[in-house]
Amino acid sequence: MNALDLPLDPGWAVAVSTVMWTVIGLATGFVGSRLPDAAIDHDTWLTRIRDVEDHGRIYQRRLRLNRWKDLLPEAGALFPGGTSKRHLPGRDDRSLIRFAMETRRAELVHWANLVAGPIFFIWCPPGLGAAMVSFGIAAHLPFIVVQRSNRAQIERILDARRT
Repeated sequence: MNALDLPLDPGWAVAVSTVMWTVIGLATGFVGSRLPDAAIDHDTWLTRIRDVEDHGRIYQRRLRLNRWKDLLPEAGALFPGGTSKRHLPGRDDRSLIRFAMETRRAELVHWANLVAGPIFFIWCPPGLGAAMVSFGIAAHLPFIVVQRSNRAQIERILDARRT
């Protein structure tokens, strides 16, 4: 049995979980697309690039990011007003700053999806709940890494232009 003793056998728990991952993904994407610029025009404790990330270079060196990042789907333009992050909109400072904002938006959406994982323990048996949390991590961490790497590269470019 699960934490709330809901009578979901594993088959139904997987079915409900599949629907819930979809609902969570669409809901966080929609809410994220509506975040005001003031919420994403600066880094927070969560989104700031850490020293250990070596200005995003660690993702290239350790994870070989350039080899697989283009294989990830891009849904930034799914909702009206959304922005695809597949390509830079321009190379001027204003375009880079805007793109950095959009990477923060995407990162926040993927963090919101990732941290939703524990709710699956409500209807899933413990082993399946752990599998759902693991799925959330595996499905969203690569997107977080890509957004952080892209933003770190943009910050390096903008910093170099300022000096």
